[in-house]
Amino acid sequence: MTSAAAASPASLPPAHPLRFRDYRHYIMARLFTTLGQFSMMIVIGWQTYSTARLTMDTHAAAAQLGFIGLAQFIPVFLLSPITGWIADHFDRRRVVILAVALQWLSATILCYATMNDRISLPVLFGVAALLGVARCVSGPALGSMVPRLVPRESMPRAVAFGSMIWQCGMIVGPALGGYIFSLLAWGPYLLAAVLFAIAIVGMLLIKPLPPIHARAVERRPLRQIWDGVSYVRGNKLVLGAITLDLMAVLLAGSTALLPVYARDIFHVGAQGLGELAAAPGIGAAVTALIFGWRPPQENVGNKMLIGVACFGVATVVFGLTAFMPSSIARWVAMGALFCGGIADMFSVFVRQTLIQIYTPDEMRGRVASFSLIAISASNELGEAESGFLAALIGPATAVVAGGLGAIVTVAIWARLFPQIGAARRFDTVPDHDASTGQEKVQ
Repeated sequence: MTSAAAASPASLPPAHPLRFRDYRHYIMARLFTTLGQFSMMIVIGWQTYSTARLTMDTHAAAAQLGFIGLAQFIPVFLLSPITGWIADHFDRRRVVILAVALQWLSATILCYATMNDRISLPVLFGVAALLGVARCVSGPALGSMVPRLVPRESMPRAVAFGSMIWQCGMIVGPALGGYIFSLLAWGPYLLAAVLFAIAIVGMLLIKPLPPIHARAVERRPLRQIWDGVSYVRGNKLVLGAITLDLMAVLLAGSTALLPVYARDIFHVGAQGLGELAAAPGIGAAVTALIFGWRPPQENVGNKMLIGVACFGVATVVFGLTAFMPSSIARWVAMGALFCGGIADMFSVFVRQTLIQIYTPDEMRGRVASFSLIAISASNELGEAESGFLAALIGPATAVVAGGLGAIVTVAIWARLFPQIGAARRFDTVPDHDASTGQEKVQ
């Protein structure tokens, strides 16, 4: 048996996921990958906006941040269904190693370009696209590995702990990138290259994860990809959870406009940008740390809806700081971003846990690929939307409007997908048919 399910008898309390060796290596690799990603991305955003501001006004430069998001999203949108199928049919560990190697290459290119004063918008856009390819390769495989590394009863804690590690990388990464960039412009990219190399070593220490084929007769690849579409479309809980995150963060994502706030509203420079970018991660990491030991067990679906609504409220408050007195604006903004991170962690934790538990292993890669498309659409495409909207109506107005849109989205999704509110506990998820996503009749 390749799963860790046999390691924790049903008669014993759920074991903490860190007791499993391969999960520890997974967490190490995920931490260093996330640190590398965020230490790079904060600097890429700063370099993009600063380079554009040399020849453009604020609105036009903000639009370039939108193009950075679009450059990352297009590869994810085009390739994720294919990489989801790959994650279900090849060793997921090897797939992740390939993706991290692409990220290492991206860091190396930007390190060389910055060191030799060859940074330009085309270089930044090209590397952003390469990072998008790496994300769509790693996302389905990385997201579907955990159920193979820990038993089912340890899954909520494993998801929470993994989210905490990701959020820790989100906190420390931007701060490292911002501070190191202020001292040595190419330093963050060198750091990222080293971190990606360590992550590859961590993945190599995990035992092989060959695919599990539940069916004796294999279908053609295109048909199997379509099976993933059918599963997501037929499983209303999974569909509702994925699309809720997509719409809310697509509208309320303000990360892309942080360079605008740091440079032209708060006037705090690259170091201040790192602090702003770290604030939501701190809130999320604190919440994930609590969930790692005491995950929520009751009324989980409604808590996800409330979390997304609170995320929208926090975004509105952050946007309004542009109109506040400068003596308090930055601190209110930090508080709003911190609260937004807490709210986001609630929804992310519930969504990821439900999707992981609700999906059979032979389908997890394909389902994770569609979840990745939604996450990328909400993040990278959301960055594009924020940048372009900011160019039209101004950064602050764009952020406030997006937050209000997320709140409205929650109300609509609660009516369209009552299955979300009906999800009470993680351990009482009904059985379902893997091919259609429909619940079985007992």
